[in-house]
Amino acid sequence: MRALIQRVTRASVAVDGAEVGACGPGLMILVCAMQGDGPDKARALADKILKLRIFRDDSGKTNRALADVGGGALVVSQFTLAADTSRGNRPGFSQAAPPDEGRTLYELFADHLAAQGVPVGRGVFGAEMEVTLVNDGPMTIWLDL
Repeated sequence: MRALIQRVTRASVAVDGAEVGACGPGLMILVCAMQGDGPDKARALADKILKLRIFRDDSGKTNRALADVGGGALVVSQFTLAADTSRGNRPGFSQAAPPDEGRTLYELFADHLAAQGVPVGRGVFGAEMEVTLVNDGPMTIWLDL
């Protein structure tokens, strides 16, 4: 599983001009299931993100995790995180999980975050989406499990 997370003050996602998911302060999470990934990886990635101490404490140091600050998450499927740009100028996406597997792992990932008490907004798997966010910091981290 692969994710790009951004600490945000707010984020939203729209499909056909209608907002379908949002979060206030917390994390914007773009997530991609890769070939060979399974449920254990989806849960492990969610757990890793939940434990990342990337939010400021009272001293301004990044010592707090998402639950510590009562933050939410906006989770959007992003198969293009699997882009292979090693040959030519057109990215290849063959390392991404097939759509049915990707959808299942995306939903499992988001459900696992929600089961831990995180308010979770979601995009629509496979849809053309417009994502809007205000990056806080900026703090952007790439995770590959």
